[in-house]
Amino acid sequence: MGPGPFGGMLLADMGADVVTIEQPAPPLGTAIRTILRGRRSLTLDLKVPKARTIAQALVRTADVVTEGFRPGVMERLGLGPEECARDNERLIYARMTGWGQTGPLSQRAGHDINYLAVSGVLSRIGREGASPVPPVNYLGDLGAGGMLLAVGVLAALVERSTSGRGQVVDVSILDAASLFLVSTIAQQYLGVLEPRGRNLLDTGAPFYDCYETSDGRYLAVGCLEDAFYHNFLGLLGVSLESVPDRADRANWAELRKIFAERIASDTRDAWCAAAEGIDCCVTPVLEADEVVQHPHNRERGVFVPSASGFAPAPAPRFGRTTLAAPDDPPAAGADADELL
Repeated sequence: MGPGPFGGMLLADMGADVVTIEQPAPPLGTAIRTILRGRRSLTLDLKVPKARTIAQALVRTADVVTEGFRPGVMERLGLGPEECARDNERLIYARMTGWGQTGPLSQRAGHDINYLAVSGVLSRIGREGASPVPPVNYLGDLGAGGMLLAVGVLAALVERSTSGRGQVVDVSILDAASLFLVSTIAQQYLGVLEPRGRNLLDTGAPFYDCYETSDGRYLAVGCLEDAFYHNFLGLLGVSLESVPDRADRANWAELRKIFAERIASDTRDAWCAAAEGIDCCVTPVLEADEVVQHPHNRERGVFVPSASGFAPAPAPRFGRTTLAAPDDPPAAGADADELL
């Protein structure tokens, strides 16, 4: 319900004509249906022979099919990749799962948290001495699975332009999440990887973390480079000579205390106003209902109006191609007559 529709959303945002085939009682609630924006909807009970015939007819003229069932389900419905390729040898058939099409876990249930756990990614997220922190479903379902689904489909379409043939794209959240470990594994090999919460980018470093302000909001601080760090100290009103050397990890706890006390002395927006025009890598931690009003987001058009108030605008942006604002999500089965 997450990565498959999200991958489809990315493709629809970039101009693909996407048709969602939904079951008679769609599992996606009203709020989650926003992920189905920019496409058409057809309701089919694929357990009924007539419905399968309709689906097969759509597949015969499609460039791409994506599906998100456990391995073997589409084959049992007569809509597996081999059956579909008989009538459409140029078909790209993308399979979106948590565990992948093969392996001892391929038939097991799971969610974002499980795939991140087995990939090793979850063990790296969280503070020192605390349990790992599940990153909602942003990292596995959407950032890993959905994004890689779109990338895989596009890559297969490019390859088809030279070979003239379609192929199966096996996308799993486990595989996708494991790609995020590329630098972590290198650090481990070099012997410089510390336990969770003690490294440069995982809340270990006091100059790369979030701090509470006097109004109960938060600032994000990411001043890794010396120039930005010196500007950050100036923002806090302290000199480089008056604080411990940050190059020595033994000083990080003391530095964190200094930063926390100074930042807690004023409001989030006051700090942001003071940091305006200064390269110190300090930004507000915005709530979801604030993002549309941020000056940069507003001027760049990062969010666009939608049925739910606002939604993320299509991305990335192209030099020649203008992406239209996404349509609101269709009601389940809304386009049946037109599609049939």
